[in-house]
Amino acid sequence: MCFFCEYDFPARVFRIHISLYLCVLMSDAIKHECGLAYIRLRKPLSYYLQKYGTAFYGLNKLYLLMEKQHNRGQDGAGIATVKLDVEPGHQFMHRLRIAGPQAISQIFQNISHEVAEIEKMYPEIMQHPGLMKGYMKFIGEVMVGHLRYGTQGKNNVEYCHPFVRSHINPTRNLTMAGNFNLVNTDELFSHLGQHPNNMLRESDLGAMIETVHYYLCQEDDRNPAELNIEGILKQSTANFDGGYVFCGLVGNGDSFVMRDANGIRPCHYYINDEVVVAASERAAIMTSFNVLQEDVHRLEPGHALIVSAAGVVKNVEILAPRKLTACSFERIYFSRGSDPDIYRERMALGRNLAGRVLEALDYDLKNTIVSFIPNTAETAFYGLIKGLEDYLKDIKVQRILERPDMTEDEIRELIYRRVRIEKIAIKDVKMRTFITEDASRNEMVQHVYDITYGTVATGVDTLVVIDDSIVRGTTLRESIIKMLNRLGPKRIIVVSSAPQIRYPDCYGIDMSRMGDFIAFQAAVALLHERGQGTRLNEIHEKCRLAETAGMLHAENFVKGVYESFTDEEISAKIAQMLRHEEVQAGVDIIYQSLDGLYNACPDDKGDWYFTGNYPTPGGNKVANRAFMKYMERQEGRGY
Repeated sequence: MCFFCEYDFPARVFRIHISLYLCVLMSDAIKHECGLAYIRLRKPLSYYLQKYGTAFYGLNKLYLLMEKQHNRGQDGAGIATVKLDVEPGHQFMHRLRIAGPQAISQIFQNISHEVAEIEKMYPEIMQHPGLMKGYMKFIGEVMVGHLRYGTQGKNNVEYCHPFVRSHINPTRNLTMAGNFNLVNTDELFSHLGQHPNNMLRESDLGAMIETVHYYLCQEDDRNPAELNIEGILKQSTANFDGGYVFCGLVGNGDSFVMRDANGIRPCHYYINDEVVVAASERAAIMTSFNVLQEDVHRLEPGHALIVSAAGVVKNVEILAPRKLTACSFERIYFSRGSDPDIYRERMALGRNLAGRVLEALDYDLKNTIVSFIPNTAETAFYGLIKGLEDYLKDIKVQRILERPDMTEDEIRELIYRRVRIEKIAIKDVKMRTFITEDASRNEMVQHVYDITYGTVATGVDTLVVIDDSIVRGTTLRESIIKMLNRLGPKRIIVVSSAPQIRYPDCYGIDMSRMGDFIAFQAAVALLHERGQGTRLNEIHEKCRLAETAGMLHAENFVKGVYESFTDEEISAKIAQMLRHEEVQAGVDIIYQSLDGLYNACPDDKGDWYFTGNYPTPGGNKVANRAFMKYMERQEGRGY
C-alpha cells in the first residue's frame, strides 16, 4: 500500500534531487516568505478510510498544501501532529524537521518508509485507523506543516519550524510554526523575565512560543479542563511587534491560527464539515481541496481561527484591527501567480508601465523588442505587452480614419503590425556554479542563460526587458546587462514591476542592510555629487540622539536621504551605476510608480520598503538602526 495511495504519487517523487543552481535574476535574489499549512480533521480517521479509501487523508492533504507552497521555502521544512483521545502514557505529539531544499520530499519519504515497515510487520492494522494511531507517529487529527526561508541566515535544522515546548501535562505541551518576523524579541524575553540560550534568543519563534507557553501555563493553572485559547492569545500578542501568521497545536487537541493586526502576512482558510484548513496562499487550498475561490476566505487582521479539542471552530478578534497594510511584495513576487487575483494584479502591474515605456522609446515600437527575465516576471510581461498593443490598436484606428484612401498593401502592413516579442534569454538548467570567487562567478553567471542570437538588429533595436524588482543590482550590472549587450542593441531598458526599494523590511523578507539597496546607493551618490553629503551625518546624529532617548521608533529619519530627489533622478542615477564600462548600449531603468502599484494591488498596500511608512513602530526603529550600521560600517541587520 502506497502512503500516498489516494493520489497514486509515483515513488520517484521522493527521489528527485534538486540541484542548487545558481540563482540568476535580473535583481539579485530576495529571500522569499515562509509558508504555513494547517489541517484539523473534524471526523474520525475511520470516516476518511471509508469515504476516500485511505486513513492518510490528512497527511496526503498536508503534503499537497506544502508542495503547492514550495515557492515559499527552500531552506528547510517541518511538520507536527497531535493525536486526539490518546490513552495516558502514550505519546500524543510528534514532530519532524529537515533542513535543505528537498526537505518536504524527505519528510514524507521518511513517513512513507515508516508506514511500509509497519504494514510489513502488522498488515492487519491497515484497515483499523484506531490501531494505526498507536503504531504510526504522524497519524493524527491536528497537524501543521511549515516551509522555511532563513531570513536570519540561520538554516540549520534547529531553526526550522515547528518549535516544541514539552511538558508531562498534555495541556502544557505546545508546538508552533509561522510566517513572520518580530522586531522586539529582546523586549518579549525581558517581559517574561527569561534569559534564553543564544539559539532561542536569535529566533523570533523562540520568543513567540515562550510567550504563548507562559500564558498557556497560567491558564492551565486556572482552568485545565477547558483552556481559554482566546484569552491566552490576547495576553500573548499584546506586545508583539512585527508581521506574522502563526499556528499553534496544544497537546490536549486545541489549536489556533492567528494573523497580525495590520494583516501584513497573508493567511487564508477553508472550512467544511470534514476539515478546517489554513495556509499562506489561497491557491494552494483551492488546488489541494478542489474548491472554488469563493470557498476560501482571508483570515482578517488581528483575528484567530480557534478549533477546540472537540472540533468547535471560532473565528474571533484577538487584537483590534489596525490599518490594513498587507505586504504588496506578496502580490508582486512571492505568492504563486496561480491565484486568480494575483494573476490579474501582476498583469495590471505590467500594463501600468506601458505608457512610461512608450515615452522612453519615443513611441518607436518598430525598432523595439520586448522580453523578460526571470520567469517570475512573465505575467507582468504579458500585461506590458497588452498595454503596448492597446497603443498600437489606437494608432491603427487613427491612421485608417486619417487616410481613407490607403491602398490594400498599406492597410495590410498597418493591420499586421505587432509588438515585437522575443525569447531573449533561455536558462540552461544543466549549468550550475562550483566557483565562489566573485570575478569568476560573475563571468559564469552570464552563461547560465543562453541568449537568442539574431533577434536584435545591431545598433538599431532597443531591447526592453521586464523584471519583478531591482534590489541590489549587483547581478544586473556584473552579468545580465553585459550578457544582453552581446546581442548588440542600441539601448537596453530594464523595467521593474515594483517601485524603488529604499528601506529595510522587518516583517518577513530578508532585506535588512541599508547599504545593499541600489536606490539608497544612488541617493547617497547624488548627495555627494551635489555637495549635500553632510546630510548623512545629520541624519546619523538624529538617530543617535533618538536612540539615547529611547525614541528610535518614533520617526523614520532615513527618509531625509531621499527628500531632495525625484524618483526620475534616482532612477537615472541607478541606470548610470548599473551600466558596466564594457557595455556599449545605452542603459535606462524604469520603475513602477507608487500610484501604479496601488492601482494594480488595491487591497494590499503594504509599501514600507518603498515609502518608509512602516505600519508598526518597530519598523522605524529597524530603518534607523540599519542606517546607523551603514554609517558606522557595522555588519548585520537592524533587528
